[in-house]
Amino acid sequence: MAPERPDIVTNTQVTHIQIDNYGPWTVTPEPRREVDLQTLQSRLYADLSQLLGNRDGYAFFTRFDNMVAVTNGIDMETHALVQESVGNRYPVTMSLSVATGRSPVTALGTATEQLQEAGSAQDRHRREILKGRAIDEEFRADDDVQIAHFDVDDATGKYTDRLNEFDTFIRIEQGYAELMRYMRHEHDSLSFFVGGDNVIAVCPALDAPAYADAVEHVHDAVDVELKVGVGRGKTAADAGMEAKHALEQCRNAGSAVELGF
Repeated sequence: MAPERPDIVTNTQVTHIQIDNYGPWTVTPEPRREVDLQTLQSRLYADLSQLLGNRDGYAFFTRFDNMVAVTNGIDMETHALVQESVGNRYPVTMSLSVATGRSPVTALGTATEQLQEAGSAQDRHRREILKGRAIDEEFRADDDVQIAHFDVDDATGKYTDRLNEFDTFIRIEQGYAELMRYMRHEHDSLSFFVGGDNVIAVCPALDAPAYADAVEHVHDAVDVELKVGVGRGKTAADAGMEAKHALEQCRNAGSAVELGF
């Protein structure tokens, strides 16, 4: 595992979002049409992305019935309001668990354990759990969140404009899957596909060589070339925007890794 930057200490707040009793609901009183389930999932994710994004958080869909959000700056009262909004607008409810940690992996592990302790995801009696605690304002810092924005180098020229769309999809997914696995196990980071050829990783205090290591590993493992811009900030939105600007520096300079700080 690559060393963290000694001059940065991240403190990531993560929220594990889980639809209550979703599996049984999809087949009660009889199996529901898949198109209706897909529509519900996508609309719920879109609403959560906007509700949390308006408060400078980032939401990621993962498996749709489970989602992960980076919620630095969003307190428990606001989590409760988001939960209530969903309960009022959808035929399903959701449970939320909030935790913090020096690494996103640690924070998500704690958040998941809190939900599991409250009952099974398919327990019909477990409804709208809200557990954990947010970071108190006095303990927040301007470098609490570190986000890396990866994309595939010249995806349009190499894949989109040359290959069958499904073959392009396979190549992009191969790169994402390998990056996701490697960043989680080697660098304590959580990586999420966000469309096109883009992956956002929520990271502990990693240095530039750690990101170069990940880029090199993905190229060696699945022959997909990546570049990455990295940002940090008090919220996910702050860090993410800095990462996007750093990624533009990669494109302009022809480099594989750029830090925005």
